[in-house]
Amino acid sequence: MRFTPQFLDELRARLPVSEVVGRRVKLRKQGREFIGLSPFNKEKSPSFTVNDQKGFFHDFSSGKHGDIFGFVMETEGVQFPEAVERLAQMAGVPLPKVSHEDEQRDARRKTLHDVMELAAKFFEATLSGRTGAKARGYLADRGLDAATQVKFRLGYATNERFALTEHLGSHGIPVEDMVEAGLLVSGDDIPLPFDRFRDRVMFPIMDLRGRVIAFGGRALEKDAQAKYLNSPETPLFHKGSTLYNIASARQAAHDGAQIIVVEGYVDVIAMVTAGFAATVAPLGTALTEDQLALLWKMADEPVLCFDGDKAGLRAAYRAVELAMPRLKPGKSLKFALLPEGQDPDDLVRSAGREAVAEVIGAARPLAGMLWARETEGHSFDSPERRAALEARINEVTSGIADDSVRKYYRQDFSARLSQFFAPAQSQRGNFQRGQRQNYGQPWRERGNSNWQPRNGAPQRPATGGKNTPYVVVSQQLASGPLHRGHRTSVPRREALILQAALNYPWLLHDHLEEFASLEFRHPDAEKLKSALVDIAAHAAAADAEAVRAELAERGLTEVMGRVAASITTQSVWGARPDAAPEDVLVTWQQLVALHRQWHSLTRELKDAEQALGQDSSEGNYLRLRDVKARLANMDGTEALIEGFGASSGRGARSL
Repeated sequence: MRFTPQFLDELRARLPVSEVVGRRVKLRKQGREFIGLSPFNKEKSPSFTVNDQKGFFHDFSSGKHGDIFGFVMETEGVQFPEAVERLAQMAGVPLPKVSHEDEQRDARRKTLHDVMELAAKFFEATLSGRTGAKARGYLADRGLDAATQVKFRLGYATNERFALTEHLGSHGIPVEDMVEAGLLVSGDDIPLPFDRFRDRVMFPIMDLRGRVIAFGGRALEKDAQAKYLNSPETPLFHKGSTLYNIASARQAAHDGAQIIVVEGYVDVIAMVTAGFAATVAPLGTALTEDQLALLWKMADEPVLCFDGDKAGLRAAYRAVELAMPRLKPGKSLKFALLPEGQDPDDLVRSAGREAVAEVIGAARPLAGMLWARETEGHSFDSPERRAALEARINEVTSGIADDSVRKYYRQDFSARLSQFFAPAQSQRGNFQRGQRQNYGQPWRERGNSNWQPRNGAPQRPATGGKNTPYVVVSQQLASGPLHRGHRTSVPRREALILQAALNYPWLLHDHLEEFASLEFRHPDAEKLKSALVDIAAHAAAADAEAVRAELAERGLTEVMGRVAASITTQSVWGARPDAAPEDVLVTWQQLVALHRQWHSLTRELKDAEQALGQDSSEGNYLRLRDVKARLANMDGTEALIEGFGASSGRGARSL
């Protein structure tokens, strides 16, 4: 055979059908497919379809059907070898050398596939046998029942050095084949090759055709040298060129499932078991260029799901850097950040599918992640620093290879920069931009005299008024599970509102009715809110320390701790205990306004969906689309209130 299946698969992976067909046919997106006028017959209404996920085109007018090779052969009048050559040139892939050795190598791979299949069956049988009891106990503890073990072909490698070697040898497999398949450890200083995987739960790794090409082994002993051990690079397996669960995920994505990328084998299995069938994972490394190409072949905007801690953010930013130069029209990434300290498996087991769905539904776009990386936690209190931010943005966007995507990124970030540095126009009495009030004077006593500040404690602003304009700073307040929340932690906006109230009890006195009317989704948030309302209404505490002591007396210490733990960023200056009063007030007003806005929109969305379900009229459809557009706009423009803090001594834009 002149062209190996691996080479042809590589061309299919690099060249979506729509890209090849699009050179001759003007296509437009329709659902998961593209449509256009037939290149084989003259027609006025389009009957020609392209499906990138399935990897084929179909022409209803002529009945012609095929993949990228068939399309080039049909439209350019060439034979298969020349079609392959033209597509290889288009993809920038050198043609393989034609030799007898290539044909032998292809036959060799087939033999190695047989070896890997025998090994997988051996590990499966061992798991279900007497010696697999310990491994079955571990899997049961992780929530992986027998049906799940069978579905994912999980296995167990015993602690014996030659168990697999002897088993494969009994089937006539030479030791050389076992070594080449990566199943044995060998070397000049090793007189007798021995089993690579010992005392490990085995996770078979499949290729796009569902054939076993490698294994991942999870150690059962705590002091094992490596917790996870993957097969080495072999003629079948290149860890940077495939993904765990790729075959099943591709079919699920074709059926309409969202492609989700997590970090580990057990995370994939937990997600699939919870109903997210198109979940995959890299194989112990950061996302690679080849893996990104695979993801984009299956979906336009895969969701990368990371832990919400610093390590997770670093991994997300690495993915941003990988994707930026390779962005194309319609091809991007979204990022979902989990609660800190939890992986998908933890979240599925502790809170169920709904909690995961909320996190995935709150995924932020790539542009939002890039903006967050460049702005959050930084100070821009001088022209030079603002110019440096603009220079970094220009440098990053200039790396986008596609002209049209680069143009729109520059437009988007130009607008963000303009909003980011635009001064807030104050409308609150004499609290004006560029003018600081004299907050050293005691504020006017209102109501019960117990609500006086301690000596030296921050005092509330002397001016009244409720309306301070919302200023866009970044997208984190709207992105992630910030306003949607989940069962295992308090949604961050709810936590921020409560934290501000705990740190500055005068907010409750001045805005008690407003605070009491807020709708909190999380039971911990609602419980703490009710207690704070009761304390404020009876003036049972004078300052933050006394409020916390009163809450502790009511048994709410753990609730306060969970609220604090839900705030995964320290950039919200006005909720921190060392902020200036004007920063506190502006932050409070914005948080409350955003919270109410989101609740209002979600109620509208529910009503619009119900109306459309009862009457699928164009008017109801347009109404639903309008509400969704406003929600999407909120996702793109809401912000962490992190740009404030100049009055607290923090570098920020002027107020």
